[in-house]
Amino acid sequence: MSVKIRLMRMGKKKHPTYRVVVADSRSPRDGRNIETIGHYRPRQDPSVSDIDGEKALAWLRKGAQPTEQVQKLLTVSGVWAQFESEKGGRVDTKLARRRLDDPKTAAKKAKKAEVAEAATPAPGPEATAAAADEPAAEQGSGDAAEESSDE
Repeated sequence: MSVKIRLMRMGKKKHPTYRVVVADSRSPRDGRNIETIGHYRPRQDPSVSDIDGEKALAWLRKGAQPTEQVQKLLTVSGVWAQFESEKGGRVDTKLARRRLDDPKTAAKKAKKAEVAEAATPAPGPEATAAAADEPAAEQGSGDAAEESSDE
């Protein structure tokens, strides 16, 4: 059974309010839902969305897929960023352990670092002197322009 986090339309005609619900993807939009995790009122100025972040995060961890609009609401509330960081953190730690054990990967990283250092030019004394001369040249040209307008 695939589970979605989506909006369920409520309210009067031409005055919609929505519930953020967890439902089976095969059930109709306004049909049966598993759990209500929040509300969204787009007609208020500014629009209001109150979503229970802990419930939403728990469902995302279980594999529930948000619809496009719900994902935007979760992004605004900060739940989506928290979920992405958790998901990214778990994957990175597992891969990092494997990569640290592999000597080939360590050699490739060292080689890439050397190439990156060689590709980026280091600012030398010539660049520093040129940067110091530029503001003086601009001030000098501005003084000459002021002197000619005074005469």
